[in-house]
Amino acid sequence: MDNGLLAPYLAAGIQRVKSAKSIGVRMGNWLSQKQAQALLNTPDISTLKGLRDRAIIAVLLGCGLRRSEVAALTIAHVQQRDGRWVILDLMSTHKRVRTVPMIDWGHRPTALLAPDHVVAALDSS
Repeated sequence: MDNGLLAPYLAAGIQRVKSAKSIGVRMGNWLSQKQAQALLNTPDISTLKGLRDRAIIAVLLGCGLRRSEVAALTIAHVQQRDGRWVILDLMSTHKRVRTVPMIDWGHRPTALLAPDHVVAALDSS
């Protein structure tokens, strides 16, 4: 299914990776793209708390992380590898260490927070 969030060559590469056999049925409620966008747009990005909340929601949605994984993130986890931004050495709930690619939200991870003019203002202060 192509939702336009990944470059076609990345999506094709991911599909070719063999994974462990999936046993069971996925459960839970899944958001539609419209619902996810509405959730992402909920925080008031004119405040620092709103910027923080938007970044947290973006990482939850864009990287598919669990709440506990996002809560444990530090800025040191976010690194650039081979020209791509990733969340490096993330400890999963089953004590497995993994690296999670970040969706290309812009030219750097702070693009998660706000439009460029807001990020520029924060950088200059």
